Amino acid sequence: MEQKNNFAEGSVARNIMGMAVPMTVAQILNLLYNLVDRIYIGHIPGADSLALTGVGLTFPIVSMISAFAGLFGMGGAPLCSIERGKGNLKQAGEIMQNAFQMLIGTGILITIAGYVTERPLLYALGGSDATYVYASAYLKIYLLGSLFVMIALGMNPFINAQGFGRMGMVTVALGALINLILDPLFIFGLQMGVRGAALATIIAQFLSAVWVLRFLTGNRPSLRLKLCLKKPDWRLVGQIAALGISNFIMNFTNSVVQIVCNRQLQYYGGDLYVGVMTVLNSVRELLTMVVLGVANGAQPVISFNYGAGRKDRVREGIRFMTAVSIVYTCAAWMVTLAFPEVFIRMFHSEAELLRAGVPAMHIYFFGFCFMALQFSGQTTFQALGEAKYAITFSLFRKIVIVVPLTLLLPLIPKIGLNGVFLAEPISNLVGGCACFCTMMAVIWKGKLRE
Repeated sequence: MEQKNNFAEGSVARNIMGMAVPMTVAQILNLLYNLVDRIYIGHIPGADSLALTGVGLTFPIVSMISAFAGLFGMGGAPLCSIERGKGNLKQAGEIMQNAFQMLIGTGILITIAGYVTERPLLYALGGSDATYVYASAYLKIYLLGSLFVMIALGMNPFINAQGFGRMGMVTVALGALINLILDPLFIFGLQMGVRGAALATIIAQFLSAVWVLRFLTGNRPSLRLKLCLKKPDWRLVGQIAALGISNFIMNFTNSVVQIVCNRQLQYYGGDLYVGVMTVLNSVRELLTMVVLGVANGAQPVISFNYGAGRKDRVREGIRFMTAVSIVYTCAAWMVTLAFPEVFIRMFHSEAELLRAGVPAMHIYFFGFCFMALQFSGQTTFQALGEAKYAITFSLFRKIVIVVPLTLLLPLIPKIGLNGVFLAEPISNLVGGCACFCTMMAVIWKGKLRE
């Protein structure tokens, strides 16, 4: 097979931006799946903020589905890029094939498990009798599209890994456009409410999945996917899962944090503050899209050059990724300080939500720039196949720092409810610095030393 998109040639910064720009656009468009749902849901007549809060309860479950997609997609893609850098296209193709088969099997199991555990799970996530109605209506339809989500999110990294960043962007753009068109039609036109939002999303994900499969089975990529299923190579599956587990843990721990936060906020503040956290999570997802796009764009370039033995280009890629990420997150932090109400009004203009949401946003996004260090360190570990470090820092920031602080800080009298929101900036500072400093010691001064 012919080797295409050789990242060992040309400017490293240009190679990264050539991937990062379409991937950033793709990340933003991907976020539109959920953001557009939340914006429309927040304006359903007569639902107040309960519909938005109810759908917010499903976030940990949606994140979990994404986590399994990332387990095999983001686990296999760096290995695929490294093998491409070595010129071993046969091995790269086997990695992609095994990842696809794992995504199919996992998607089916998730759908079954979701329907079996739906009611107790939503109440365990902080639901009440008032919000469960909306959460259940959304989730029961969304689960029908779990397999489509797994294919679209899990296989798109293999398009990007082969250097087709624009095609990866089209995958997401197609789904986002369909979602934008169908959301108002189903939610308001057909008066389906939150069910309409979920139905629009799974139709959009279905079309994205079809696009991914059509491209990867076509003639353009060097690595072509075969839709026939065969016995998995469990050795390769183990390698994919070992690296992908860090991405899985990041998504899984996000779910755990959301569960703990919702429970704490329900206890100390009620449905209103669960709604505030829904808005803050949505804004955070929006603002992290650019830095996540840069990190994802840098990963295949760094992996390819590492496989090709170009340590100088690997170091250059890490420097560029880190600098861009820090500058962007500093700017994003300033924007949240200056215009908090603008972000909140995107989802709901209820006076009570604004009153509670503005101070919460100032606390939650304090020191947002330190998140860039976590992204840069984590991406470097994953790009070079350092699974143990990627896993360690995935767990450290959320489970070791955020969860205990979320439980303990509200017990301090003068902090109270604000402690739930304060846990995030503390974790960004401590976790981000720890991850980046370890990366510099292990990778920069270790594996990349001349």
